Amino acid sequence: MEKRTVFMHGHPLTARGRKLAVGEQAPDFRLIDNELKEKTLADYGDGVKLISIVPSLDTGVCDLQTRQFNEDIAELPEAVVITVSVDLPFAQKRWCGNADLEDAVTLSDHRDVSFGEAYGVLIEELRLLARTVLVLDGQNKITYVEYLEEMTEHPNYEQALKAVRALL
Repeated sequence: MEKRTVFMHGHPLTARGRKLAVGEQAPDFRLIDNELKEKTLADYGDGVKLISIVPSLDTGVCDLQTRQFNEDIAELPEAVVITVSVDLPFAQKRWCGNADLEDAVTLSDHRDVSFGEAYGVLIEELRLLARTVLVLDGQNKITYVEYLEEMTEHPNYEQALKAVRALL
């Protein structure tokens, strides 16, 4: 299993799993939605997908990242934002309600962190996911990827949205 160093507030941590690259097929997943139902990548059809991976919705950067992507992509009906964290589905549902984003797709990897390993984002020491953004085309091929080394930094929102729009 590949490992690399990521940072949280400058402190080194270990991310487990191989980084995915542009041109690869995104691995399928089995995650839990806010209604405790299992979801796979196929459940989101053949449209464009922006997968926004965050450590926890209850932190400032993750909150803003999730709001920003959902607001920007709401104007693009051919695309969906899928936010993934290890937050419990109950916490994700609460966050969506508090953020007035009841229609946002938030999925939990809390059960076995298999998504975290398959996407190369599992932080071993904290059992959280490392901040990452991927854009998938209609065949789930990766067309954009940004793995952040410092978990407290924001992703490049503009570049990610540009990648989404290029597929529409």
